Amino acid sequence: MAQDGAHHHRERTTTSRPPTPLPHQRPGDPSTPPFDLATWACAPRPEAEPGVFRLGYRRIDPERAEAARVATWPLLLRAVLNAVVGWLAFVYGVELAKDGTTLIGVLPSQSVFVATSVVLTLNVLVLGIVIKVFGRMGRWPEVWRRYVAPLLSRTVTQEAPDPVDGAAGEAARRQDPWDGLRQGGAAEAAVRLDAEPVGDVDYVRIQRAWESAQSDRVFVPAFVDQVAARGAAAFAHPSEMRELPGRAELHDLLLGQVRLGTAQDVPKNPLDHRAAGFALDPAVLGTSLLAVGPAGTGKTARLARPVAEALCLQALAGTACVVVVGAADADLGPDAWYDVVIAPGDPASVYGLDLYGAARDPDEAAARLAEALLPDELTARAEHARTALQQVVGPFHAAYGRYPGVRELRALLGGDPDVLAALVKALGVAGRLAAYERDLEHRERQRGRADDPGALLADRLALLDRPAFEGAFATDGTGRPPFAMRVLDHPLRVRVKLPERGNPEAARMLSRLVVGQFVQAAGVREDRSLFAGLVVDDASAALDATAVRGLQRMRGANAGAVLLLRTLVDLPEALRAPLFGAVGCRMAFPGIAPWDGRLFSEAWGTHLVQETAVTHTPDTSGGVIRRAGRLGRKALSGTTAQTESVTTRDVERLRWSPSDLAHALPAGHAVVSLTAVSGEQVPPLLVDLRG
Repeated sequence: MAQDGAHHHRERTTTSRPPTPLPHQRPGDPSTPPFDLATWACAPRPEAEPGVFRLGYRRIDPERAEAARVATWPLLLRAVLNAVVGWLAFVYGVELAKDGTTLIGVLPSQSVFVATSVVLTLNVLVLGIVIKVFGRMGRWPEVWRRYVAPLLSRTVTQEAPDPVDGAAGEAARRQDPWDGLRQGGAAEAAVRLDAEPVGDVDYVRIQRAWESAQSDRVFVPAFVDQVAARGAAAFAHPSEMRELPGRAELHDLLLGQVRLGTAQDVPKNPLDHRAAGFALDPAVLGTSLLAVGPAGTGKTARLARPVAEALCLQALAGTACVVVVGAADADLGPDAWYDVVIAPGDPASVYGLDLYGAARDPDEAAARLAEALLPDELTARAEHARTALQQVVGPFHAAYGRYPGVRELRALLGGDPDVLAALVKALGVAGRLAAYERDLEHRERQRGRADDPGALLADRLALLDRPAFEGAFATDGTGRPPFAMRVLDHPLRVRVKLPERGNPEAARMLSRLVVGQFVQAAGVREDRSLFAGLVVDDASAALDATAVRGLQRMRGANAGAVLLLRTLVDLPEALRAPLFGAVGCRMAFPGIAPWDGRLFSEAWGTHLVQETAVTHTPDTSGGVIRRAGRLGRKALSGTTAQTESVTTRDVERLRWSPSDLAHALPAGHAVVSLTAVSGEQVPPLLVDLRG
C-alpha cells in the first residue's frame, strides 16, 4: 500500500526524564549525547504491578518508606542522642559485667589468656545488645542509608575488574545488547550492528526478527544476510521510517510502555505505585480505557497523543498497528507519523474510506453501515434499517461484483426506477435474479410508506453525498484508493481526520462507522501477533451497542481501544453502564460532573479505612476532695473538667466519592484504575500527568 507522508528519517529523538535518563540524539542539538543502546537495552526492568513504568523502577520497602517520612534534623538528633546513651550503657554495662564475674571468682582464678577472652566476649556481648536496642530506637540503619552510604560511595574509588576474570566476562555479556546474536550463530550480524548507531526502534524490530528466525534455524542465514546488507535498517517498516519526527514522550519499547506521569505519594495510592512512574502498555490497553473529562483538562495532550505516539513507534518496530480517530484539527501528531491519512472533506487527501470495511459478506457489510448511519434517537429502528439496506446491497453485489457507492446506494434506497431497472437487468445477466427477486419486491412494497426505513437511510446518506466528499467513498475505482479495516494484521499507522467543523453530522456517522469496522475487524483477525490499537479523541458519537459489545471481545484478540469523552451525558443512557462494564481501565480528569463521578465511584467501590472517634464526657471520678477541686476550677475558669475517650474502628468508605472527583482533583492530575489482560487489577491511582 502506498504511504502518505512517509519518508526516510534518520535522526533520533527522545526526552530525558526520571527515573532513568535515556538521551537520544535530537536533530539540530549536537550537545545532546547519542543514544546509549547498551545502557538502555540492559537496564533493569523488575517485575511490577500493571501501570508501573518498569525501566529503572525500584520496589519500595514499607519499613524504609515509613522511616523516610521522618525529617532530617529529628532523625539525626535522635540518632546522636541514642549514640550517646548507648555509649554510656556500653561503658557501664561492661563494668557491671566485670564486677559480676569478679564476684563469682571467674577472672582472678583463671590465666591471663582466659581472662582476656572473657573480657572481650563481655565487650562484644554488651556492644551487640547496645547496638540492637539503641540502633533500632535511633534508626541508625536509616541514617546509614540516607547519609553515610552515599558519602562513602563518592569517596571510595572502585578499580575496574580484570577483563580476563570470568565474573567480569559475564558482566560484559550482560551489557552486550547483541549477545543473543553472538551466541545464536549470528556473530557477523552483531559485528555489523556494533559498527553503527542503533535506536530503540531498530533494536526492538531486529530482536523481533531474530526471535522469528530462531523458531526455525533455516531462517538464520537469511537474517544474517539482511543485517549484513542493511545494518540497523534491516527489516525496516514498509515506510522505511525508523523514528517518529517530533517524538516527545519517554518510551520503553522493549516492554511497549509509554510513561505518562507519576503516581502521587498519597495514602490513597497503593504503596508499590507511590512516587513511581505511571505507564500504559498493550497489557492494560488490551482491556480498553475510557477517559472522561471536560474540554481543556488535557485528555488529548496528556493521554491520546502520547498513546498514539507509542503505538506508532511500536508499529515501526513491527509489534503493533494503530488507528487514530479525531477531528481534523485535533493534536494527535503530524501526518508524518502515519502511513495512511484519511481526511474526508479535504480534496488533498490521498486516501478514501471503504464504507463497507471490505466485508466479504454483503449482509454483514450492510448491517454495520446501517447502524452507523442511524442517529442515536432512531436506534429503535435499527433492525428495520439493516433489513432495508441488506435488501439492496446484497443484490447489487451479486450483480456487479462490488458494493454500491454512496450515490448508487442512495438511489436504490430512495426507489429510483431507472437504477432499480438497471439492477434487475444486471441480475438477470448474472443469473442471480431468482435469488434476490423477493428482496427487491419487498423493497418495492416498502417504498412510499410513512415508516419506510429506506427513505430514512437515503436522507442520512445525503449527508455523505456532498461535493466536499467527492471521491472519498468510491467503490468503482474512480475515486481515491479506499482504506479498509481488513488490513489490521499489518503494522499500519492510520489517521482518520473527521470534518467536524464543516460537516458535523457526517463526522458523527463516519466516527461510528470507523469504530464499528475496527471492532469488527480486530475480533476476526487470523494473525493476532500484532497489537491492534484504536484511539478515539471524541467517542461521544462513535459508540453504539454493537461497538460496546465488541470491546469485550477484543480482550482475547490482542486489541484494545482508548476512548475519550467530555461527559457521559453525551452517550445514550442505555449505553453508559454497559460501557463501564466493557472497559477494564477507567480514567477521570478534573472537573467531571458529579453524575459522571457517580458512575466512577460505583465502579471503584469501597475499601476499609481506620476511623478514629474522640468523645469528651464530664469527669465525675474521685472522692470529695477531687470533686471539690473540679468545682473550684469551674468557678475560676468557667470550664468543666472532661475525660477523653478514643475509639478506632474499621469502616467502609468510597475509594473516591463523586464530590472528590468533581471538586478535589488538582489540575494536571487524573484518577485511573487499571485491569490487565491477565486479570490483574490496580485500584484507583492519583496520577500527576504534567511531568
